[in-house]
Amino acid sequence: MAKVISIVNQKGGVGKTTSAVNLAAGVGLAGRRVLLADLDPQGNSTSGLGVNKRGLDKSSYNVLLGEVPASSAIVSTPYKNLDLLPSTMDLAGAELEMIARDNREQLLKKALALVWETYDFIFIDCPPSLGLITLAALTASDSLLVPVQCEYYALEGLSQLMATIRQIKRLYNPMIELEGVLLTMYDRRLNLTAQVVEEIKRFFPGKVYASVIPRNVRLSEAPSYGKPIQYYDKGSKGAKAYDALAAEFLDAQDLPDPAVD
Repeated sequence: MAKVISIVNQKGGVGKTTSAVNLAAGVGLAGRRVLLADLDPQGNSTSGLGVNKRGLDKSSYNVLLGEVPASSAIVSTPYKNLDLLPSTMDLAGAELEMIARDNREQLLKKALALVWETYDFIFIDCPPSLGLITLAALTASDSLLVPVQCEYYALEGLSQLMATIRQIKRLYNPMIELEGVLLTMYDRRLNLTAQVVEEIKRFFPGKVYASVIPRNVRLSEAPSYGKPIQYYDKGSKGAKAYDALAAEFLDAQDLPDPAVD
């Protein structure tokens, strides 16, 4: 059964979608079967994997609201072991429709349960908010991964996020745990970076990944080509950083060796 990991931070611009796409691709390259579920109405994970949002007739919106099974909306990608549950702008109205639903926090969990056996990992790219879609994602998840930028306002909102997690743990999903905290936009030349890293490690003791994601032009370019960084420029600093993160992530899972293709 797949392990489900939400990638979440209600603060925008922290590298959440970049991390969702490239970590999913890195884990797929390591031989694990991966589904990336795009639950962000902006659909940047979808376009970042080269899928045309305008050409879709089924998406995570239809799956979340129970209109179609997840298997019928999932699309394959040209990237090793990586499938996508795409997003479209329709998802922007999903929260209004969810309000009237019974057990709305369970909608995504029920939908993903039908494809759990197909994958080793399901990564969920959450919207940059703590609304009903994020609530449904966290209720469906075994853990959450939090990207945090190495900038002055890095900890802004994290107290609220962790308070929300505690509430979800108490009310809806007692099993959810913090998978890890990922430092993004890292620049070792700046004194501020070291100060922010120290503060984040104090806030999340023992949960900060040793792998850090640098500021990197190639990382910024890759989405416009619809490619994960490992396929756009595998020799770049960004690709090496996400390869290291995927290895560190997998080392923490205590899994048997993947089957050889």
